[in-house]
Amino acid sequence: MSTLGLVILIAVALGFDFTNGFHDAANAVATSITTRALRPVTALTMAAGFNVLGALVSTKVAKTVGSGIIATPSGNSGLVVVFAALLGAIAWNLVTWRLGLPSSSTHALIGGLVGAALASAGTVKWHGLVDNVVIPMAVSPLIGLALGYLMMLAILWAFRRARPSRVNDRFRLAQRLSTAAMAYSHGTQDAQKTMGVITLALLITGHLRTFHVPLWVILAAAAAMGLGTFAGGWRIIQTVGSRITPLDPPRGFAAQTSAATVLLVSAYAYALPVSSTHVITASVMGAGATRRLSSVRWGVAREVVLAWILTIPGSALSAALGYLIVHSALNL
Repeated sequence: MSTLGLVILIAVALGFDFTNGFHDAANAVATSITTRALRPVTALTMAAGFNVLGALVSTKVAKTVGSGIIATPSGNSGLVVVFAALLGAIAWNLVTWRLGLPSSSTHALIGGLVGAALASAGTVKWHGLVDNVVIPMAVSPLIGLALGYLMMLAILWAFRRARPSRVNDRFRLAQRLSTAAMAYSHGTQDAQKTMGVITLALLITGHLRTFHVPLWVILAAAAAMGLGTFAGGWRIIQTVGSRITPLDPPRGFAAQTSAATVLLVSAYAYALPVSSTHVITASVMGAGATRRLSSVRWGVAREVVLAWILTIPGSALSAALGYLIVHSALNL
């Protein structure tokens, strides 16, 4: 039963990774599509490729997610915990995608782990949750907001005497690089969450003795993320690209570059599972605010922030219910 359960869980985990890809495709490509720096199909293909590349480079964040949030559960009941966490995260991704809200797949998965662990009377590592998730969740968007604002101010000053049309043409070309950087950083962050969950399941079933991510897990998660990204998340692309604030090529470049910087430093320097959704959305707000504060549609921004706040408790509740239903059905 454990082997069959493990196979099913891995399939569901890769399904979550796929939804993560199409849900968060907007993070990498929304600004470049909106500013017409790249055609939609070109942008999504490019994002998918760099997502895969980013996922192959490091597994630091995977270890934080797989071993730093909840204590490793055991047996079939442990598999149900991870399975329910994935179901809760997928459900939240689909709901927010349907509403066009750029919520965090990262926090949906973490909320799912917490909710399922609590429902199973398991142990949540609250200190690790606060240090690795809650504090970065609050701080990283503020850094993205400030960095996007400051970088755009620097661009405005550096090109203050240049013709606007020429500046836009230059930054449309530059956005090809910033799109690649954003997609790479997204893969480095987001695909690792699924790697961490699959590795946790392998620990539970005794296929691994210590927490390390096998190569086949890295390749499978990278591929699922890439395919999901190519599928695209058009509702969320519209929200990030145009509903929050009007974007031109310089502001798109500033937002993408700022967000990629925050994500890469978080992954490589601190191994923190930071939300790419939160960071790029805040960076877009910061870059847009350099035009004037009223150019940011703060009503839309409030809806986005509300989705951020509700993500962990919402996915935790979904996962807890999922655990109780599956646990009861299996008579564990």
